Amino acid sequence: MRIRSRLFIAFLILAGLGFYGLVDWVLDDLRPRYLETMEESMVDMATLLSSYVANQMDAGPAGTGSPADELRAAFDVARKRSFSARIYEVTKTHINMRVYITDRNGIVVFDSDDGRDEGKDYSRWNDVVRTLRGEYGARATRGDPDDPTTSVLHVASPILIDGEIAGVLTVCKPADSVTQFLDMARWKITVAGLKAAVVVVLLGMAVSFWITRPIEKLTRYAKAVRDGRRVPPPRLGRGEIGALGQAFEEMRTALEGKQYVEDYVQTLTHEMKSPLSAIRGAAELLEEDMPPAQRRQFLANLRSESARIQGLVDRMLELSAIENRNQLAEVGPIDLAALIAEIAAGLQPVLSARGIAVDLAAARPVVIQGERFLLRQALVNLIQNAVDFSGDGATVSVSVAENAGWAEIAVVDNGPGVPAYALERVFDRFYSLQRPATGKKSSGLGLVFVREAATLHGGRASLENRPEGGAKATLILPVEPQQPEF
Repeated sequence: MRIRSRLFIAFLILAGLGFYGLVDWVLDDLRPRYLETMEESMVDMATLLSSYVANQMDAGPAGTGSPADELRAAFDVARKRSFSARIYEVTKTHINMRVYITDRNGIVVFDSDDGRDEGKDYSRWNDVVRTLRGEYGARATRGDPDDPTTSVLHVASPILIDGEIAGVLTVCKPADSVTQFLDMARWKITVAGLKAAVVVVLLGMAVSFWITRPIEKLTRYAKAVRDGRRVPPPRLGRGEIGALGQAFEEMRTALEGKQYVEDYVQTLTHEMKSPLSAIRGAAELLEEDMPPAQRRQFLANLRSESARIQGLVDRMLELSAIENRNQLAEVGPIDLAALIAEIAAGLQPVLSARGIAVDLAAARPVVIQGERFLLRQALVNLIQNAVDFSGDGATVSVSVAENAGWAEIAVVDNGPGVPAYALERVFDRFYSLQRPATGKKSSGLGLVFVREAATLHGGRASLENRPEGGAKATLILPVEPQQPEF
């Protein structure tokens, strides 16, 4: 299946589920909202009628005076009255409201429904009992317990005479009164949802085409490169796809020229040729008779050159392992000052032999999230380089600071500095300068490892000469790990 089809189907499924959930939730929530609105208007009606009854009531029991008779007559006239009220898309032609009044004992003394329940005891119904207690009284009761459409809302209001509750007036309306409005609202919401779904489908098609079109261009370009045809790279803009296209073009150049691989192999061969020649020559000379002192010297040369090759191989393995990674492995909190102090303690035998001191300056603890092994090895390389290029009795200064979410580690030596011609190459593989103390070169992979470790952490490394003399190596790392840019 094409990626465009996959994107469109995934978009369609997600959008469909989202719209279905939204519309279903809205439709399920409509009825309670309509009933709440109806109950609010019923509260007004019950309060108004109870106030009227209280105002007209005589000192006798509720229902024996003129207010009940007047209400009965009003309801009789209203039922006989013919009217047609257009309420938006719904037409109302008759009243469907019931009113009953109970005395302070909960006995029905007036029922607008032809007096059908007059004389009955309603003292146990929530609307009556709660109102008589001075609370808000309301209930919803089904005419048929198994049919939710027969539910009737009851909202009561106290009849207050001289501040005392003399009775209760309840207004009743069937909950089914909102059915027509609900049906109309559901229809409108469903139609709106379908229209929105059509728009989303069209939008999904446009988005999938917009996303996959540059990928298809890139695919055609890759096939052309595979077939050996020289074609210009497609125009993909400046976004991520454009960066990917640029990376493809750079990869094509690297694959065609093979310059990178050839330089790597040639330089490695050159670096290993010298110690191998020294080992071979020393081995041939050791076959001859010679004084013990001279034999010990050649054996020391064998060990030294073997160690050089071993170091070169080890560094290559370390560098190869880190270059093949695109993310950190074991991330945890690292106190940089404590880590540097630990490294300095480990290098103490070398430092003591040459009288070199490591001066650590950290205004406050700087803790970052990173991979401890990589950062430790990178810092060992930087400090070891500074020690190698410093004179005996010198001081290597290491400072740690944090600024705006970035940790900066600076390693400063008082050596001769880096020649101008070498500044641009110090981070190249196998490139190395002679150490002032020994005249020997290193593997030329230490700073490359430092740069790769910094990149994996989302940071960067640099080396520069100081105006006052010596060199300054800087390692800048984010406090929180970031995705490296390759």
